[in-house]
Amino acid sequence: MVAIPPDVPGSPEYTLKLRYAWRVCSVASLGMLLIGISGSTLNVALPEVVRHFHADAFASGWILLAFLLVNTASLVFFGRVADLLGRKEVYLAGFALFAVASLLAGLSPGVWFLIAMRVIQAVGAAMILANGTVIITDAFPPDRLSQGMGVYIGTLSVAQLTGPTLGGLVAQAAGWQWIFWVNVPPALVAVVWGGFTLHRLPRGPREPVDALGNILVFALLSAALVTLSEAGSRGLSSPVVIVGAVVVAALTPALFVVERRVSHPVLDVRLFGQRMLAFANLASFCSALARAALILLVALYFQAARGVDSVTAALSVLPLPIGLGIASPIAGALGRRISPYALSVGGALVSTAGLAMLMLTTDPATPYWIVGTGLLLCGCGNGAFLTGNTTQVMAALPSGSLGVVNGFRLMIINVGVVLSVAVTLSVLTSAVTPELRAQVYAGTLSSVSPVAVGQLMDGFQRTYAVLFAVALTGVLASVLSRPTRSGPTPPESAPPGPSGSTGAAVAMTGTDPVAMTGSDPVASGADGAPVPRRADGNPASR
Repeated sequence: MVAIPPDVPGSPEYTLKLRYAWRVCSVASLGMLLIGISGSTLNVALPEVVRHFHADAFASGWILLAFLLVNTASLVFFGRVADLLGRKEVYLAGFALFAVASLLAGLSPGVWFLIAMRVIQAVGAAMILANGTVIITDAFPPDRLSQGMGVYIGTLSVAQLTGPTLGGLVAQAAGWQWIFWVNVPPALVAVVWGGFTLHRLPRGPREPVDALGNILVFALLSAALVTLSEAGSRGLSSPVVIVGAVVVAALTPALFVVERRVSHPVLDVRLFGQRMLAFANLASFCSALARAALILLVALYFQAARGVDSVTAALSVLPLPIGLGIASPIAGALGRRISPYALSVGGALVSTAGLAMLMLTTDPATPYWIVGTGLLLCGCGNGAFLTGNTTQVMAALPSGSLGVVNGFRLMIINVGVVLSVAVTLSVLTSAVTPELRAQVYAGTLSSVSPVAVGQLMDGFQRTYAVLFAVALTGVLASVLSRPTRSGPTPPESAPPGPSGSTGAAVAMTGTDPVAMTGSDPVASGADGAPVPRRADGNPASR
C-alpha cells in the first residue's frame, strides 16, 4: 500500500491539521470581530460621545483618527516583534491590552483622556491584526486557505452587522461608556481560548527593528492627518495646514531614501518590485480608502441631514455589512473554483458601482431603498474583493516572509483607512461654515436651517465623488494585478531566511516569491486559479 503524503486530502495528518486550522480560525475571527465591533459601534455613536464631552470639531475627529494613526504606524513593528518574541505571545498580549484600554476609556473624565485610551487600544489592536492573517495562513492547508480566509474576513461583516446596531442601542439606552465596555468580555474570552488553542509558532530570524523608519512613518502620517483635520476645521489657508503640507512634502522623499538604505526596513519599497504584489497592494489601498469611512459617512448623513436618532441611523447602514457578510463566505467557497484574481476584480467593480449609485442620488429626500441598494452593492463588492485580494497575496508568499510582508500589507491597508476617515471628514465638513462643523459631528445640523442642510448635501456629493474616483483607480489596479505564470530568478545578493528560504526583507525584490523558496506552496494553474502543491513539488488534488 502506498502511503498518502501528510498534506494531501484524505490522510490522517491532513484531517488533524484541518481540525486545528478551524480552531485557529475561531480565535483569529474573534479578534477580527472584536476590533470590527469596536470601530463600527463608535462610528455610529460618535455624535453621542461628542455631545457628552462638548468636543470641538478638531477633537471630535481625533477620537477616531488617534486610533487609526497609532494602529497603522505600529503594525509592521509588531509583526517584527512577534517574529522575535513569539507570535502567540504577542497576539494574546494584544487582546489583554485592548481589554484594559477599553475599560479605562469608559471611565474617561475628558475627551483628551479618551483619545489617549484610544491610542492604547490601537497598540493592542496592532498586536492582534499584525498576526491574525499570518496565523490563519500558517494553520490551513494550501487548498483550504481561501475557505479559511473567507470565514476570517467574513467575521468583519458580522462585526459591521452587529456593531452599528449595538452602538446605537447601547449609546441611547445605557450611555456612551458602554460602547467601550462591551469590548472587555470578548477580549478576555479571546485570551483564554487562544491560550488553550494556539500552538507555538516558530519564531522568525532575529533581525533588527527599523526604529528610524517607524519614527518617520509615524511622523509622516501624523503630519498628514493633522493637515487634513485642520483643513476640515479651519480651511486651507490655516498656517497649520500650510506647515503640515510642507512637512509631508519633506518627509515623504526622506522616508523612501532612508528605507532604501536599511537592511530590514519597515516600509520595504522593494516589495513593489514584483508586479502582482505592487498592484495588489495598490488595489488594497484604494479599496480601504474608498470603503473605510462609509459607515461613518452614511451614519452622519442620516443623523445630521435627516435628523434621525442613533438607533435609526444604525439600522439604516446595515445593508453594507449584510452585503459583506453574504459575499465573503461565498467568495471563500468559490475560491477553489474561481481564481482569487477574478474575485478581486469582480468585487472591485461591484463596490465601485455601489459608490456611483450613492454619489448620483445624494439628497435628504432620496428613497431609502436607493441608499440601501448602493450600500448593499458596496458591501458585496468589498466582501468578494477582500477575500480574493488577501488570498492572492498571502498564497503567493513563502512562509519565511509572511510576518513582515503581512504587516506591510496591513499597514498599506490601514494607511488607506486612516486617510479615508480623514479625507471624508475634511471634504464633508468643508462644505459648511466653521461655526456649523461641530454640529455635523454632533448630528444636530438638520435642526439649524434648510440652507445648512443644502450646504452639507454638497459636501456629501463631493465626498462620494472623491471615493468613487479612488474606487475606479482600485479597479484598474486589480486588473493589472494578474499573476504571471512564472517569475524571474532571485538576485544573488538575497540574504537567506529561515529554513533556507529567502528572507522577508527581500522577499519581493522584483522576483517571484514562489520561485525563490524552492517549495512552491501555491502556483497558478492554467485557469489562473491557485494550484496547491505537495512537498515533493507535484500538484495536490484539488
